[in-house]
Amino acid sequence: MNYAIYSQEGTFLRSSRFIWGAIGLTASITTIVFAVGFAYAANQIWFPKASGTLQLATEAPKKESMIDSKAKLQIVALGDSLTAGTGDNTGKGYVGRVREKLEKETGKPVFVLNNLAIPGYRSDQLLADLALKKTQDALAQADIILLTIGGNDIFAGGDGLFTGDNQTEFNPEAAVSRVGPALDKMQKILEAINKANPKATVMYVGLYHPFLDLDPKQEGSLIVQRWNNGVFEMINRYPQMVIVPTYDLFEQNLIKYLSSADHFHPNGDGYERIADRILQILK
Repeated sequence: MNYAIYSQEGTFLRSSRFIWGAIGLTASITTIVFAVGFAYAANQIWFPKASGTLQLATEAPKKESMIDSKAKLQIVALGDSLTAGTGDNTGKGYVGRVREKLEKETGKPVFVLNNLAIPGYRSDQLLADLALKKTQDALAQADIILLTIGGNDIFAGGDGLFTGDNQTEFNPEAAVSRVGPALDKMQKILEAINKANPKATVMYVGLYHPFLDLDPKQEGSLIVQRWNNGVFEMINRYPQMVIVPTYDLFEQNLIKYLSSADHFHPNGDGYERIADRILQILK
């Protein structure tokens, strides 16, 4: 009886050792397999290799620009005296300089089909011209439309902007009251241009402060900034339109870049800087 019990206990012990041994072996194999798999996965992450079937990501092809796609470029300009080139002894203004620089840069023929700018023009006068069929027909042919307007609305050639015995103290109040109505017209101008030619690149040349040296408190700078910000918000709705900043060009070089004849319009050097800025953006 005791022998039978001993025999059964021995069998039980041998069976238990076998089971635990099998479990240990299985655990060891599992651990090894896991470690090898982890090492392989880590190696693929840290040191990836391209296989014959793996297609590596490449940069999307650059979209062809308007300038690249055209065999020739046609410019139409409109607005006020800045686009007419007043103050430039060469008569080129920024429009003529843009044409020359763009032709040299691209190696393509560049034409100014029409320069419809008229010195002294305000936004309401330009808006009236945009309703004319001849203006709409000219804009429809353009690849690039250059535009300046708003300076005469706000500054009015200095009318009402100066006080004091010698009329040399800058008074911004007159200019402040003119900004809102002019911006309302500016919105209609941009809508009319977009309707006439929704594909052309429209470049609006922003305003600078021509009386900065007579404005020690720089109150006029805030007015110019308000105008430029307002126009930027409008232009930002049209993907083909852009505002060309000029305030910074004249801020530190006012005397150097303004015409000595009227202290309002750019001289040749000033127009050169504006043309350079336009070319930078067009690239």
